[in-house]
Amino acid sequence: MSASPAPYLIELAHATPASLGESPLWDAATQSLFFVDIPERRVLRLRTETGDLRHWQLDSEPGCIALIEGGGLLVAQRNGLWRLDPETGVHTQLAAAPFDSAAQRFNDGKPDAQGRFWVGTIDDARLPHAGLYRYAGGAITRMAEGIVTSNGLAWSPDATRMYWSDTKAHEIYALSFDAQAGSIGERQLFAKFPSRVAELPLEAYGGRPDGAAVDVEGCYWVAMFEGQRLLRLSPEGRVLNDIALPVRCPTMPAFGGADLRTLYVTTARAGRSAEELAAQPWAGCVLKMRVDVPGLAPNRVKL
Repeated sequence: MSASPAPYLIELAHATPASLGESPLWDAATQSLFFVDIPERRVLRLRTETGDLRHWQLDSEPGCIALIEGGGLLVAQRNGLWRLDPETGVHTQLAAAPFDSAAQRFNDGKPDAQGRFWVGTIDDARLPHAGLYRYAGGAITRMAEGIVTSNGLAWSPDATRMYWSDTKAHEIYALSFDAQAGSIGERQLFAKFPSRVAELPLEAYGGRPDGAAVDVEGCYWVAMFEGQRLLRLSPEGRVLNDIALPVRCPTMPAFGGADLRTLYVTTARAGRSAEELAAQPWAGCVLKMRVDVPGLAPNRVKL
């Protein structure tokens, strides 16, 4: 099992900060990184070779995005699933939200290798009412439930295991995955992290698991929100790399570049103190670093 050498050279991919950057997505066809800014209701595209940054304004918060086979983006918004054509700006609804959008919204999501789109929700009141949904054949099916903040979706390279996390619970789960049937088994605890104790300073807190990505060796890279770090976990859940970041709140990593060895990390600045933002000017920006082990290319949604 390989581990990239330390220290990592962490750089800015772009200096324009988002309020809450999320769901970085590499598009090899255009050598671009797409991502979202949830509270600002935007999908953004960074042309990595030129630094050009463009955005599309939406009518509700986007939780995540995915590439669609044949072109365009699937955008999971508070009010449903949508198709966005970045070339024309045409924005078409595919399916309404299967929940009360006044109380929940879509959060983290990705397609599997067969083109089914899996997406979880977050409960606005931070109650365990959120769930995991599968979108296939034009229908949305609720596949799992009983968590607060659905996050961390990813698959092992052989597609026999799905990862899923509950950020609020500080837990990452592993579930058996049947690629042919598009079904999942019972969730098993993969990794658990200590909750923050109110009496301890924030600097002593290791963070909670947010978005994630998997590399070709089957290792799980996870952003630790408020922990100011990125972890690489072995398929057994052992920490192989603990990478300090220059911002408190990383949200999700994604592999990109021609060799899929550039790791992009979205971050957040919303809700942070003025003192923290002054000390961490890169908060909200997209970071990048080079790693030794390439990631898996993103799957595409089949409509």
